[in-house]
Amino acid sequence: MAQIQPLRGTRDLLPEECRKIRHVEARALAIAKLYGFEEIETPMMEPVAVFKRSLGDTSDIVSKQMYLFKDLGGDEIVLRPEGTAGVARAFISEGLTQNLPLKLFYRGPMFRYERPQKGRYRQFYQVGVELLGVDKPQADVELIAMAQQFLGELKLQGDIRLHLNTIGDAESRATYRDRLRHYLETRKSELSQDSLTRLERNPLRILDSKDEGDKRVVADAPSLAESLNDLSRAFFDGVQEGLSTLGIPYFVDPLLVRGLDYYCHTVFEFTTNALGSQNAVLGGGRYDNLISDLGGPKTPGVGWASGVDRLSLMLQETPKDVAPVAVVPLGDEAEKEAVKLTHELRAAGIAVDVGYSGNMGKRMKRADKIGARCAVILGSEELAKGIVQVKWLGTGTQEQINRSELIGKLRT
Repeated sequence: MAQIQPLRGTRDLLPEECRKIRHVEARALAIAKLYGFEEIETPMMEPVAVFKRSLGDTSDIVSKQMYLFKDLGGDEIVLRPEGTAGVARAFISEGLTQNLPLKLFYRGPMFRYERPQKGRYRQFYQVGVELLGVDKPQADVELIAMAQQFLGELKLQGDIRLHLNTIGDAESRATYRDRLRHYLETRKSELSQDSLTRLERNPLRILDSKDEGDKRVVADAPSLAESLNDLSRAFFDGVQEGLSTLGIPYFVDPLLVRGLDYYCHTVFEFTTNALGSQNAVLGGGRYDNLISDLGGPKTPGVGWASGVDRLSLMLQETPKDVAPVAVVPLGDEAEKEAVKLTHELRAAGIAVDVGYSGNMGKRMKRADKIGARCAVILGSEELAKGIVQVKWLGTGTQEQINRSELIGKLRT
């Protein structure tokens, strides 16, 4: 019988990988709380309209990557491919308009059907933040500063670079869309099939194409900056001034548009040179029309999301759990007492590992293997005297401690 394997593009997170994933999530949550964000958790399944209305039919996510199916009741269900649209839907359905401005943090698995490669999976993990109800550049600057601090505290391998751009407001984009479409029509024969599909409905998406032929065409395309109205220019100037005030370096990337239709004004990405072609590790931008497009009130928003899987690959060191205490009983009587001692230590909040069998040599080897900070040795002589022997594995020193003082000693 063939051995059952995980589905392609999914993986089992074994203990070491779990430690990395949880470490990244924990740092993200800590930074979020530092900036006044509260945690929200939305369902992993959403109605299909949540994403078709928000991401756009021409986006790769909707056209190629969504896990879409009908449930037993006949309803069309999507496994969430990203977090922002679900948070926007929750804002509407939970009636959170009275709570503005609203700062929300989320984390958890997302799902996209795409070609698996290093740092990219069909079930992947994200952390993200959304700031709703603020229409000023100050909000964009705050979230970018937050992202930079988060990535900095992770101590990642490689160089991290911030790419920044504006795609302007609806009026600016409409002007640019016409100019871009006119240019692309003159190079139509050089475009990929996907870009030909996008040409009429959303030519801006062609700027984000990864096809090499499309990239050559786009290199000579008119600049979006030339189509910005005064409002859009002023907003982007405000973002750049704010970043400069904070001393945050950035690179204005005129081809950065992000891949989702709900963005407007500011878009940004943090990239790395440590992961080959999969170089984006965090991205986001402003989306002032997303909530109204989903049927809610006109509500400005800005946010970002980061791929936890990629970040975990870039950690310089594997995070370590709190080093446990190894309890090593010698003899049947001590084995019984070790059960009681282990229970007392755990009740006091001290992590404990017990080797369930074996002589002292085997148990001490296990203590070394799991990285225990010390071994608490308990034999018949120690039982009679009400003491334990504590061997500190980092230094190799050993001391005798009264049983009643053990918890206090291990807490110091």
